[in-house]
Amino acid sequence: MPTEATTGPVSPLPDPPLPGREWRILSIGLLGFASGLPLALSLSTLQAWFTTAGMSLRAIGWITLIGQAYVFKFLWAPLLDRLPLPWLGRRRGWILLMQLICGAALISMSFYTPQGAASMLAFLGVLLAFGSATQDIAYDAHRTDLLPPTERGWGTAFSQGGYRLGMLVSGALALILADHLGWPWVYRLMGTLMLAATLVTAWSPDAPDEHPTRSFAEAVVQPFADFMQRYGTLALAWLSLMVLYKLADAFALSLSTTFLLRVPRFTLTQIGTVSKTFGLVAGLLGALAGGWVVTRMRLFPALLGLGVAQALVNLSYIWLVHSGPDIVAMASVVSTEYFVSGLGSTAFVVLLTSLCNVRFSATQYALLSSLSAVGRVFLGPLAAWLVPRVGWSTFFVITTLSAIPGLLLVIGLRHAIHRAESARAR
Repeated sequence: MPTEATTGPVSPLPDPPLPGREWRILSIGLLGFASGLPLALSLSTLQAWFTTAGMSLRAIGWITLIGQAYVFKFLWAPLLDRLPLPWLGRRRGWILLMQLICGAALISMSFYTPQGAASMLAFLGVLLAFGSATQDIAYDAHRTDLLPPTERGWGTAFSQGGYRLGMLVSGALALILADHLGWPWVYRLMGTLMLAATLVTAWSPDAPDEHPTRSFAEAVVQPFADFMQRYGTLALAWLSLMVLYKLADAFALSLSTTFLLRVPRFTLTQIGTVSKTFGLVAGLLGALAGGWVVTRMRLFPALLGLGVAQALVNLSYIWLVHSGPDIVAMASVVSTEYFVSGLGSTAFVVLLTSLCNVRFSATQYALLSSLSAVGRVFLGPLAAWLVPRVGWSTFFVITTLSAIPGLLLVIGLRHAIHRAESARAR
């Protein structure tokens, strides 16, 4: 078994292009791009591919279950805390391996179509989601270990900005290219980008103070035991908040690509162009603004206010139900949604980081972030069942109301949020 001292690079690498704090934060943003790139390709972009192929709404709803690895990734997260790979350290070695798996899966998907090989595409999508979710485990732990408390606000903002840029390249740009090059070339290009991200991983700095566990039992049991011991009777409330805080956002977006293609009847190029020009700028500004907010405001009011905003923005999609293919309407709705979601996600990630023990950061962050993915993964079939029964307008009202339990829980955990924020800052 390699020890921490023997898990460095096999051959020396050139010095990073920037020193110290600047390269730490920039590398976190670049790795965030690599972390965000596969997500849309296994969810919304794949949903667009199946939609344009003429697949049924029911089939499209079930395809969203491909992303189950994002929910259950905490089950194998202890392996990443316990088993370092023989290259690039405890975190970066796993990041590199998963980037290779994601790249291979994406290129393989380019040789199949939904009409002729839906099952094979689904299998490769599951492999892609597994590689992506495992990369997220290692990346989240790497970011948590690497950034000191004084850099966590801006580091999280750059992480969210990079992540959203990756999602928009694999979502917005992919849709534009699909209209002109076809889906196979889109997936080949995205696979190539994923493989290119390995260069960033190779140059990313190591966390200065990693804490490798000593036994497999310690890696599996102690992260969960530590979380339960530190939070006691509030542990269940924290876990519930992870599921409920982003629920309304996930519910509304579960079939958003299919909605834009079939109800207002936008083209792939229109969706991609508007998302790229307005969504990209708004999402990046939202993530950066979120970093500014959490450095100047206590975490509780940030979570509560941004949680309310995330819920209310769902109602703007009702405008698109009646507008038809109005580009101005879509630009307004999408840019608002991306900006508000960027704000809320940054505050939420700061909360997740504050709840983790650095010694078990991979497992504990994976547990918390996987719970936040429950809505994104499992609400697709429910949305596909609900929409034909209530209509799209009522559906978006229901998604807004689904935010209420999470907001009430934030209020109930107000003092606990203050304590977690203060403890992490010390």
